[in-house]
Amino acid sequence: MSLVLSEDQVMIRDEAARLFAEMADSARIREVLSHDLGHDAQLWARVAGDLGWCSLTVPEQSRGLGLGAVETVILMEAAGRRLAPVPLWSTAAFAVALLAHVSTPEACETWLPRIAAGETIAAVAAPGISDASGLMGIAAETENEGYRLSGRVGPLIDAPVADLLLVIARMGTGRALFALRPGQGVEVRRVRSLDGTRSYGELDLSHVPAMARIDRGDLSEDDWTKVVATAQLALAAEEVGAARGAMDVTLAYIADRVQFGRTIASFQAIKHRCARLEIDLAEARAMVYGAAANAVSASPQERLLEALGARALATDLAFRAAEEAIQLHGGVGFTWEYDPHLYFKRAQASAMLLGRQDEHLSTIADIVLRAGVGS
Repeated sequence: MSLVLSEDQVMIRDEAARLFAEMADSARIREVLSHDLGHDAQLWARVAGDLGWCSLTVPEQSRGLGLGAVETVILMEAAGRRLAPVPLWSTAAFAVALLAHVSTPEACETWLPRIAAGETIAAVAAPGISDASGLMGIAAETENEGYRLSGRVGPLIDAPVADLLLVIARMGTGRALFALRPGQGVEVRRVRSLDGTRSYGELDLSHVPAMARIDRGDLSEDDWTKVVATAQLALAAEEVGAARGAMDVTLAYIADRVQFGRTIASFQAIKHRCARLEIDLAEARAMVYGAAANAVSASPQERLLEALGARALATDLAFRAAEEAIQLHGGVGFTWEYDPHLYFKRAQASAMLLGRQDEHLSTIADIVLRAGVGS
């Protein structure tokens, strides 16, 4: 396993960093916040349409590029660093993995090319899932040649801007996957969230036609484990990127802030705090990229174990980096005019996606104790 990026991967990394620095800077983020949408349609058109980044991990037979987990984490880290208000994780990471691993060939042929072309935004109704065996609070049962979906979902990331809603429901002792459009068996209500850089909505579910079910029968544990591992690892990469972004604004501030005739960056106590975060950031980033590089050869359970480990580490890091950013900015750290609060809110909101950190750690312990991984 090599952690050295290829020339193509370096090109993707550099272009993503350049684009998000140009189109998701502090001024643009605040403009998005002022409209209370949590979504930048112009940036999304550039990312998904012009550059085709949603096609990176779509299989080649579905008109994608067929690349892997490393390319996904490269993009997610770059997006997280700038808090880019686009549905990249929901669409290009979670939805693509779900369709590729568990949906029917017909559903893949319908939806994956649209995602690859940047024509479809997807949201996945899977809140609270932190392990391969977790079942949601959404239930499905047959009704009048279709299905009745019951349960409340929300707040669901990117639901208000999605053209496609993928809903995973409990059905008997297994799971079923449904592809829904807003207004067709599901109503979406926009809700406000702590994190204004993302859009959130609640779903009201009802009767859906039989054709809305798109899974290949009962979802196997291995298939579902691969999907969860992909989504968790992409989130971990985004959190590492957010931690890097919080550090960027902090280092820029302490390099300019002068006290007692010298910049506060020269104070030993501040150097120690920043150095500690840089070390932790390097560790978390290495864990994310190591898990991505190992994704092809690892078993589904090993992939989940590594992804959850990276996620637990990255979640803690994103919070601490944002917390330190506020502290090291001093009295202005929590004010609207400065950026640390944006990173703090993203860290808080992201920490609740796909389960809490303690749930991830508990799942890791269960896997290790049950399977004897690492013994």
